[in-house]
Amino acid sequence: ENAIHETSIKYGKYCYAIAFNILNDSEDAAEMLNDTYMGAWNSMPPNRPAILSTFLGKITRRVSINRWNETASDSISEKIAIQELSASINQFLSTLPVAERDMFVCRYWFLTPIKEISTQFECSLSKVKSTLFRTRQKLKNHLEKEGFL
Repeated sequence: ENAIHETSIKYGKYCYAIAFNILNDSEDAAEMLNDTYMGAWNSMPPNRPAILSTFLGKITRRVSINRWNETASDSISEKIAIQELSASINQFLSTLPVAERDMFVCRYWFLTPIKEISTQFECSLSKVKSTLFRTRQKLKNHLEKEGFL
């Protein structure tokens, strides 16, 4: 246990710099130090590195690059999912009658109060509420059919 503490004192800044240069995030870099020490701890009994700093640097680079790849692929997957959802909602909105679509967009995009929508569209509050309710139900059905819900 003392070995990890002493290793951290001697090589912590070096390993942190490697991780931070790859990840550009202080919290992730600090977490990679823990992964580095764990990797070194698990591999040291059978392996005795000739140069400990190089050994630790190699582990730090490996775990940091793995983390970077995970976050990059998560970000790309998330962006693709958001784009697909956005396209699906836009496709749904294009199928609505103009007044229904405009009421829906006013309420849920521009956050217009229902009273203002009823004034703008010259209809009763209950008509706006029922139109919005039915449109939300249609959107829910559409998103279920598209596999988003």
